[in-house]
Amino acid sequence: MRLTIASLLTFVAAAVLGWAQTKSARTLDIYYIDTEGGLSALYLSPAGESLLIDTGNPGGRDTDRIMEVLNSAGVRQIDHLILTHYHVDHIGGLQELAKRIPIKHFIDHGPSVEPKEQVPGFQAMYAEMTAHAKHTVVKPGDRIPFAGVNVEVVTSAGETLTTPIAGAPGAGKPNPACAGFQPRDESRVDPDNHQSVGVVISYGKFRTINLGDFTYNREQKLMCPDNPIGTIDLYMTSHHGIDQSGSPALVHGLRPRVAVMNNSAYKGGPVQTMRTLYTSPGLEDVWQLHWAYGAGLEWNAPSAFIANVEDPAVLAGWLTGAGGRSTHQGKANLIKVSAEADGSFTVTNTRNEFSKTYAAR
Repeated sequence: MRLTIASLLTFVAAAVLGWAQTKSARTLDIYYIDTEGGLSALYLSPAGESLLIDTGNPGGRDTDRIMEVLNSAGVRQIDHLILTHYHVDHIGGLQELAKRIPIKHFIDHGPSVEPKEQVPGFQAMYAEMTAHAKHTVVKPGDRIPFAGVNVEVVTSAGETLTTPIAGAPGAGKPNPACAGFQPRDESRVDPDNHQSVGVVISYGKFRTINLGDFTYNREQKLMCPDNPIGTIDLYMTSHHGIDQSGSPALVHGLRPRVAVMNNSAYKGGPVQTMRTLYTSPGLEDVWQLHWAYGAGLEWNAPSAFIANVEDPAVLAGWLTGAGGRSTHQGKANLIKVSAEADGSFTVTNTRNEFSKTYAAR
């Protein structure tokens, strides 16, 4: 059979397109959903399996936003749900979410350590829910099955990983960022924050971390004197980017290339947090779910890296001292990450479709 130049070019183009589609389909996709300073993050494995970390606030707004992401990603069931801990901004949306989509596997740190529930009746409801599904209480060192992706538990129930993660770059080495660590007074920190389930998620050479609301002093226990985690590519700021977490011992020890902050306009992003991020060795960029009033004009990321920006009139009032607090209105934009097994990854701001690709290192 003879091939004309045109047909040969068509064949080559089809082959290239097919390769590109196959390549893009074999990514670990992460969706940092806007829950206004709560937490909900969706991870989709290259095989299409789903892992959701936390469910945001009660009231239906955050559930609607989570469902919009699940539907757009083609998710028909949540294969694994990690509840980092039992505070309202992390588990408030669970009851409504469970009515809308099947949840196959519940993962947590065990019972709450707080005598008064932030969501009244939650523990009884949760016990009933998990009685009819797979339920796992995890401890540091456990691995959560997630098709084609390694999920290793590094914190849970106040305990931390003590054995270096095998094969992780830098794992087990002394952490020089521990030298200047100063403990904080954490007497006013809600105790269940200390219990947070934290995980390191790896796909090939790409590595990211999610520690829920794990706290400042406990970060020293995890990271000092030796770093059992090693270096990572993407750091989701602990505790929404507030200064009860995110010590230099943690952030500088992990040496992330990119940080994503799951903040709201008034929660997360104080100057101390931003300074720790921007002085971290090797950090290239900070991405934010919201423009942060606490960071002011000097410390917020460039607007292209911020998914939800303040209304101009409200911001103008704040700048002149005439404005007050506002509630975010309109579409809730998110930050999406697509990671390749070679360690490269692309971050996209859905507000403006601005994206940046970080090459494998």
